[in-house]
Amino acid sequence: MSLGPLMIDIAGPVLEAQDRELLQHPLVGGVILFARNYVSCEQVTELITEIHALRETPLLVAVDQEGGRVQRFRDGFSRLPPVADLGACYDRAPRHACELARETGWLNAAELRSVGADLAFAPVLDLDYGVSGIIGDRAFHRDPQIVAELAHAYMQGMHEAGMAAVGKHFPGHGAIEADSHEVISIDKRRYADIRADDMLPFERMIHYGLPAVMIAHIVYPACDERAAGFSPFWLQDVLRGELEFKGAIFSDDLSMKGAALIGNVVDRARASLEAGCDMVLICNDRPAAIQVLDELKVDVKPASNARLLALQGRKGLAGEVLRREAKWHAAARAVESYTLKESLELDM
Repeated sequence: MSLGPLMIDIAGPVLEAQDRELLQHPLVGGVILFARNYVSCEQVTELITEIHALRETPLLVAVDQEGGRVQRFRDGFSRLPPVADLGACYDRAPRHACELARETGWLNAAELRSVGADLAFAPVLDLDYGVSGIIGDRAFHRDPQIVAELAHAYMQGMHEAGMAAVGKHFPGHGAIEADSHEVISIDKRRYADIRADDMLPFERMIHYGLPAVMIAHIVYPACDERAAGFSPFWLQDVLRGELEFKGAIFSDDLSMKGAALIGNVVDRARASLEAGCDMVLICNDRPAAIQVLDELKVDVKPASNARLLALQGRKGLAGEVLRREAKWHAAARAVESYTLKESLELDM
């Protein structure tokens, strides 16, 4: 059985009857977990095991686990600093910062793989222009070359732990003040400026073998009137064409206000898939997810299915075994060594 093109969420820390029904729909290919789905390592391991067992081809299980403000699984997991702390380390000691980034990527992925999660939606490849409250210290640095170096090391660590990296938010979310979760967001810069600056980390990471990207719900009107996640220009001409990206493309959450320029949620899902996304996310809106599953008529594309299957998690040690490993202790100490400040919490 193939993986469908929709990633949806579930209600709580255990699967309910409606969750099971929806996850067995052929259009579903993945599940995104949030803090409400997490109680403990043991509980979430059982939950993910049950999700994987629902289908002959296991669904992808993903979580936003970047560190800092965006870490959904906390108790029983290492507390990860915001990656901007790695950028600050780079300004003092570049080589050491890259080593720390690799250790952090490995620790994040190894702990997630120990409970069965396939994907962390990380690392963030946006630039920190100092204007975006929603990005801010989720970005490694303002300098795109430094972002690319640190993200490459982070991805190497994730790969070593058996997890594919997902770079976000293409072609760049850091230059606008507006939060695309809450409003329709517009970036008025010219393509040449975005290409020379924000897209450089994506270009470099694609060269390094980046397996997947997530697209920004931002309109760049000097380039295309459509938001990037609905734009054949950005997804086909630029990402697939100019940058020669071969990996999987995820939409950002279609329930976000930044996606509201396109009709209802079914129209958004259809437009996103037609533009070139392999998988679209519908989060924190169960009626919308049901509406899409009832009304969307699309065929699963073999190429998209192959790209998504390539993201399934590899190897991974059980939590109690992982935490006895010398490598885990070394990585945990490395991560503790560069925490610069306490981070604020995000909702959800």
